[in-house]
Amino acid sequence: MSYGLPYDSDAGRALAGALTAIMTGHAYEQSAEISSILGPFPGYRDARCNGVSKPARKDNVDSTLGVIKLHREAVESIQPSHEFHYLKEEARRCWDRALQGGTKSGYRNAQVTVLAPTGTIAFLMDCDTTGVEPDIALVKYKVLAGGGTLKIVNRTVPEGLRRLGYSEPEIQSIEKHISVHDTIEDVTGDNGEKIPSGLKPEHLPVFDCAFKAHKGRRSIHYRAHLGMMAAAQPFISGAISKTVNLPNEATAGDIRQAYIDAWRMGLKCVAIYRDGSKRSQPLNTKKTNEGVEKTATADTAPLENRVKDLESEVQRLRSEAEQPLRKRLPDTRMAINHKFDVAGHEGYMTIGLFNDGKPGELFVTMAKEGSTIGGLMDTIGALTSMALQYGVPLESLVKKFAFQRFEPSGFTKNPDIRNASSIIDYVFRWMGNQFIEGYRDAHSPQGTQTELEIPGLLDELKKKK
Repeated sequence: MSYGLPYDSDAGRALAGALTAIMTGHAYEQSAEISSILGPFPGYRDARCNGVSKPARKDNVDSTLGVIKLHREAVESIQPSHEFHYLKEEARRCWDRALQGGTKSGYRNAQVTVLAPTGTIAFLMDCDTTGVEPDIALVKYKVLAGGGTLKIVNRTVPEGLRRLGYSEPEIQSIEKHISVHDTIEDVTGDNGEKIPSGLKPEHLPVFDCAFKAHKGRRSIHYRAHLGMMAAAQPFISGAISKTVNLPNEATAGDIRQAYIDAWRMGLKCVAIYRDGSKRSQPLNTKKTNEGVEKTATADTAPLENRVKDLESEVQRLRSEAEQPLRKRLPDTRMAINHKFDVAGHEGYMTIGLFNDGKPGELFVTMAKEGSTIGGLMDTIGALTSMALQYGVPLESLVKKFAFQRFEPSGFTKNPDIRNASSIIDYVFRWMGNQFIEGYRDAHSPQGTQTELEIPGLLDELKKKK
């Protein structure tokens, strides 16, 4: 495009083929020079290096040189071009030197080149495309992972227009047209009036891209993708990683034919993508999450309305799921009452139970205390009840509030809790003993103190009988 050449042209294929031939030929030339110092790659002179006990040949010298000769012969098949003939001549010289150096010293590398796709690497390299990919569109929108879109405008158009002989005011006018309408083609306005871009019709193929612009009509045919790959493939050690783009209206037969054509052209691999075939794609020709226009029809409208209703219902359920769920006790429930005494301060606990026997509420009533302790214990009971009903494990509450130390504190009449550091300490330790499996054995003095035998006690008891 920067040279003012269409992607689908003999001159474009000649340029791509010659440049690829020079790069790979020069790479093999350097590989032969390195081999003269460090030696060739493992397997060049010994075919058993990869664990093959009985290889077809003892070495790969003739095989490797045969590949280089094929590359050299392919130079003659590069599309003839008066403008780029000098590149073809340089490609001949590169491969002649590569073959001469390899015949003498071998090659340090069995393979030297592949062609990578454009993808995100183009951003890093600050270019519109890489490899032999055409641009997706002169204006495309990239869907960002975190939401939103990024508008990307091709920066090669001005170079191509200058090479085609357009003046700077004409270039600026065409660039403005592209920015507004996302295409270099003439468009029709909302009032039906034709809006010219200023580009001459014979120059439209120069700016054709892989996808048809949202308001445009032109795109590169899939055979042009394959033809460009076929121009470069004879000069690539490996394969070409490139997407062959087909329009949204492409049929299964078109895709089948694309694979057949690729095979006939001698391509090692091919990847095909039909525009809009996925629900979302990273690059689109218009500001949307999809690459093709979708219009609601009478048949699809009820389905789309149903989808919207379901999305609203899902949103409502998600909102409810994020809210804490309170499990209330039934109106009629079982309960346990317990009387306690801490340093002479008497009180009563009432533990309401769920149907499975687990505690769900707590009431603590002090017998003769003033409003301060009574209010404190009412508050503790309410907070504990709410926590239990919202699913807080009793183990967590006991671990947090047991052994809290403040007055009143002292001895109790409960043999499992001989001394309480506070009323709250007693309440939660008692609940732990009552409802948490293994808590009593771990914390009760009765469970941890070994009973010692008193000498003569049994004899004295027998005498009294």
